[in-house]
Amino acid sequence: MDERDVYRAKEAMQSAMKKVPMRLALIIGAILIGFLFLNPWVQIGAGERGIVLNFGAVQKDVLGEGLHFRIPIVQKIVRMDVKVQKSLTKSAASSADLQEVSSEVALNYHIVQDKANIVYQSIGIHFKERIIDPAVQEVVKAVTARYSAEELITKRPAVSEAMRAALTERLMAHNIAVDAFSIVDFSFSKIFTEAIESKQTAEQHAQKAKRDLERIKIEAEQKITAAKAEAESLRLQRANISPDLIELRKIEANLKAIDKWNGILPQVTGGGAVPFIGVGDIHKK
Repeated sequence: MDERDVYRAKEAMQSAMKKVPMRLALIIGAILIGFLFLNPWVQIGAGERGIVLNFGAVQKDVLGEGLHFRIPIVQKIVRMDVKVQKSLTKSAASSADLQEVSSEVALNYHIVQDKANIVYQSIGIHFKERIIDPAVQEVVKAVTARYSAEELITKRPAVSEAMRAALTERLMAHNIAVDAFSIVDFSFSKIFTEAIESKQTAEQHAQKAKRDLERIKIEAEQKITAAKAEAESLRLQRANISPDLIELRKIEANLKAIDKWNGILPQVTGGGAVPFIGVGDIHKK
């Protein structure tokens, strides 16, 4: 081997040495790009749970909040909202006395967190339309039919509690928990509403008449009591009058008359006699 061959071999080796790091960098870069493209990380937000699917099959593990690793291509993560949600549902029903009742109810509910995978597997993510709304409709109709239209108004708390209890039991079978339930509105037919208003007006008039009658009775009793007291006072006064008391009152009257006399005798007298007040009475004493 001459010097030229040695030189060529040296250059080939140097060229190969320069290409190796570049190829390695390209390989590593391709791996990183592929790794990021396959997205092996998943983040579960606050109030959410992650449903793990292996080639579409629901797994037992439910991912909590935070960052989790998944196997690319093999695993898919479906997020489910487990926060408290509100549902407003309108329903038409009939009362026990066959009155038409339109109602609107509000329901607060949430998915049982550790059963989110079962809810997804058996119902899916559209559980409100599939489970909650039909359950509310059926419970409202069933409970409304137990009460008369008037009782639906007067016993509203009891009606609301009966609906809440029935709905809680029904939805818990599907791993949906009820947080709160309330009846937003009850409305009846125009004829029934007018009848209720007329009844209330009649009751108000009856109560007013009753109050007026009680007032008249009280006033009459007060007058009778006052008359009795006055009669008793007169009786006691008559019982206390005696001849001595009469004489004393006469003397007191004469003395008052003398006090008022100015000492001048009248110029004309009926029979020529000079009157003197009470002289005869004083002489008798």
